[in-house]
Amino acid sequence: MKSLINSDSILSPIPALKIKPQIVFQKPSFRLLTTTKNGGLSIKAVLYSATLDDELGLSESHIRNPAISTTYRNPKFRRPNQTVLEAQTKVCTGPTQTKPLNEEQAFKVLDTILRSVKGELKDEEKVSDAQLGAFFAAMTIRVNTFPEPTQWSEGERKAINHYWPQLVRVLPPDIIFLADPEGSIMGVGSSIGPQFVGNGTSEMRLAGALREVLAGGHLGYEEVQGVLKDVLPLRLEDTLSANVSESLLSAFLIGQRMNRETDRELKAYCLAFDDELGPTPVADVKSLTHYGEPYDGNTRYFRSTLFVAAVRSCYGESCLLHGVDWMPPKGGITEEQMLKFMGANTHLSPLHAKKLLEDDNIGFAYVSQREAHPSIYSLIGLREHIKKRPPLATTEKVQQLVRANGKEAIVAGFYHGGYEESLLMLMRRRGVHAGLVVKGEEGALSMTTRLRSPNASKGLPVNYCSGFRSPKVTPAYAIDGVSRETFNIEVNAKDYGFEPTDTPRTDRSVARNIELGLAALRGEKGPAYDRIVLNAGMVDHLLGCDGAEDISTAMGRAREAIDSGRALDRLLNYIKISNKVAY
Repeated sequence: MKSLINSDSILSPIPALKIKPQIVFQKPSFRLLTTTKNGGLSIKAVLYSATLDDELGLSESHIRNPAISTTYRNPKFRRPNQTVLEAQTKVCTGPTQTKPLNEEQAFKVLDTILRSVKGELKDEEKVSDAQLGAFFAAMTIRVNTFPEPTQWSEGERKAINHYWPQLVRVLPPDIIFLADPEGSIMGVGSSIGPQFVGNGTSEMRLAGALREVLAGGHLGYEEVQGVLKDVLPLRLEDTLSANVSESLLSAFLIGQRMNRETDRELKAYCLAFDDELGPTPVADVKSLTHYGEPYDGNTRYFRSTLFVAAVRSCYGESCLLHGVDWMPPKGGITEEQMLKFMGANTHLSPLHAKKLLEDDNIGFAYVSQREAHPSIYSLIGLREHIKKRPPLATTEKVQQLVRANGKEAIVAGFYHGGYEESLLMLMRRRGVHAGLVVKGEEGALSMTTRLRSPNASKGLPVNYCSGFRSPKVTPAYAIDGVSRETFNIEVNAKDYGFEPTDTPRTDRSVARNIELGLAALRGEKGPAYDRIVLNAGMVDHLLGCDGAEDISTAMGRAREAIDSGRALDRLLNYIKISNKVAY
């Protein structure tokens, strides 16, 4: 085995980090060692590259490089058909974002589906039931409810007219139901759709709900929760529950998103599995901020929240992060990937997190959806085949996996305009004292010091923040003692003394993201350092945290937490103690 890279990184205040930036690691294996050195914690990351030859018996598909975010995808997941997945990107979206297929695209997609259903495509070329469900549900919703520009194109109609007489003879009844629920869309009379009721109690409930969704309608709180609790969790081995077909479930999830969920539907998704593992633990801390980053991670820019949490914990602002190891559609860098790469335990329960939050030498924690909400986590494989984000992509960001005796706040990132109000609504429903939504880069919640581009996209700008917080003095008119003041602001980092800089690129490199964050926590000044300080201080100020009324003071204490070495110490403590707390 030929060694390409041997990088020894000691995460302590003395030696410098030696991982070379922007190295493309080709075909590596990985070993992570944790030892004590001079009384402190050290982490040694060793990356090797092997020449792939017949002697090694390795192929590209067997190589997993934990330095890159895409390799955290579960290898047991079957990959979707790429032709149909590309079409789903265009049609499984909202009434203004949908891009109808042209004639060539539509014929290619329907031909692929026909050949797949007839058994002519094998393995990853086969179109999955989840893809069929999402695609045909989207086509039905478009023709039933979308405005004319995003309804079927002439090319799509030609393709349907050509292929449907063949498809209706080979498609299973659930797909025919999704494609033509009332027997009035396809032009070829069929009683299958109108008569379809499903198999078993759970599927019958889901089919009934889908008739409303496919017609562009909405469901009640109890209806949505009833469906979710009936069909989840899915079984990993075949992504199929015992009670319902994946085609119907994928149609339900993407259909509700395409219809733009109501508040009651979002609340149903948000709260459905709060009690899945029993009562929520309560941490004895004076302040707790729940961070809701998009679960599918960052693919381009530095993700700072893990390092911000280490900073804010230094002055009593406890932070709880949550997420997953890997999530479609982006499959980007997540906090769990970084923590796992550095050797932390990422299999902690909410009760374990409570202990870490209460630890005076740590004050922050991370909980994986896998451990807190296994039912929702079981959908990851299915979500890859849906392609576009379902309602859960919004609601999973607004969770309280641990409660606090003191004040609580929630911070979440967003990208698409309109969802900022939905997120704030869910935060209010959670009953927290303060809530904040941030339009960060890539839809994440990190604000940037980069100047706004004159060619920026339409809509709300990056660094737009909106939220609510408790006033310092509760007014006499507050009902039941509950009063909130609202705010919205576009944060210009230059106004607070930061020099404009481009956001550091990571391009799916977990190692690069860690390198940037650790260098900043070691006091190395630069764009990553500035972003951590900006996001720690500005969040403290906007949430109304004690001692952060003055923005310059808030920024100053964040800098002090880094420059003193305390923030780095807390991150190292977390890595070490997280491996002991479960035992």
